[in-house]
Amino acid sequence: MLLHLLNRAPSSSHVPRDVLRAMGAEDRLMLIEDGVYGALNAQVQHLPGLEGRLFALREDLESRGLAGRCDASVTIVDMNGFVALTEEAQRTVSWF
Repeated sequence: MLLHLLNRAPSSSHVPRDVLRAMGAEDRLMLIEDGVYGALNAQVQHLPGLEGRLFALREDLESRGLAGRCDASVTIVDMNGFVALTEEAQRTVSWF
């Protein structure tokens, strides 16, 4: 399993589309920095087919005033949860 890290909002770039094409069936996607905008109800549609494999970093959500506004399909993790995901992954891939 690979952990993909996305730091761009899905609506602002073509990178999220590239991430989805590169992901395997067991891979996970972690939204960080401005990527957490993809966790919002209106944006999560740009990241289809990731039920149970889509995560967003709580600290980045809070710093952008987005806490409590995420789609129910997104798992919110704190920094410890982020570290745990990286430990579970064979490797991480950063998308910028």
